[in-house]
Amino acid sequence: MNDKECSMKEALMFTQRVGQLSKALWKSIEKDWQNWIKPYDLNINEHHILWIAYQLNGASISDVANFGVMHVSTAFNFSKKLEERGLLQFSKKENDKRNTYVCLTEKGEQLFLNIMEEYNPDNSSAYSAALPIKNLYGKFPELLEMMTIVKNIYGDNFMEIFENSFNNIEDSFVEQNGQLKHKEPAPMK
Repeated sequence: MNDKECSMKEALMFTQRVGQLSKALWKSIEKDWQNWIKPYDLNINEHHILWIAYQLNGASISDVANFGVMHVSTAFNFSKKLEERGLLQFSKKENDKRNTYVCLTEKGEQLFLNIMEEYNPDNSSAYSAALPIKNLYGKFPELLEMMTIVKNIYGDNFMEIFENSFNNIEDSFVEQNGQLKHKEPAPMK
């Protein structure tokens, strides 16, 4: 370590705080996520793969693994299960025979949209826990520092996909009477 970095003790304290806080937050989010998708007979990896396939519209298994922060074999095996249920379709591209790509089937897209429309913020511990901050300051806690840490670990491509996925949600859904509804595509001219 050089003088511009922190002490060993500071480094340990930081990494342990991040680790403990991340684990505690993940445990709560994992429980809420599992409860949200339970009626659809999906696990978190399967739902995450549907999410990624929806966002990337023709993602390679490597893309799914990278953005889903899972091993390639995990991405492939859970994608295979989704294919068997008729929710995903595997393909190869003419100009890229080495990689396997996945995209949602019509049934998969409909299931994904149904799940999104069934989201209920009252069932999210993280959302509920952040509401006092939003009520006090008029906005949710800033995640910029956390996003910077993730960017420094996973890179610019990960963050670009991350941001695009939320832009897609912003563009694809509207709120009507307190419910999310998928926007119907504009008619072709």
